[in-house]
Amino acid sequence: MTLEHIKIPRKITNQLLHFAQQSPDAEICGLIGGKKGLPTHCYPIKNRADQPRQRFLLDAGQQISAMAAMRDQGEDLFAIYHSHPSAPAVPSDTDLELAAYPEALYLIISLTTKGVLEMRGFKINHNIAREIALSLGED
Repeated sequence: MTLEHIKIPRKITNQLLHFAQQSPDAEICGLIGGKKGLPTHCYPIKNRADQPRQRFLLDAGQQISAMAAMRDQGEDLFAIYHSHPSAPAVPSDTDLELAAYPEALYLIISLTTKGVLEMRGFKINHNIAREIALSLGED
């Protein structure tokens, strides 16, 4: 049995970790576009959740704009990312319930590990998360 494996370019990884560090008290969120199954561009989106420390809600207008920009660039939705400022990098019950794109990778960045940021990837379908191995790729 082979475990699925995805390389995330160093540039995108650094962007995601930087965004998470810049917002230690609220979940960051956004989309990643891709071409031919490879991540190519990060689209940060404002978190409009009522309780942004515990959950995320993509700003609808910015999400539509990001999807249009992806289409213009010939990209597909590759991943949806968000951070967990005070929880591990695993999908919460809310993350599982609200996951609406089974074809997308869900990236979760955790800020709870002292001195180290953790990022893990999951495919979520019907409230079931399957972890996907991630590695750092060159740009």
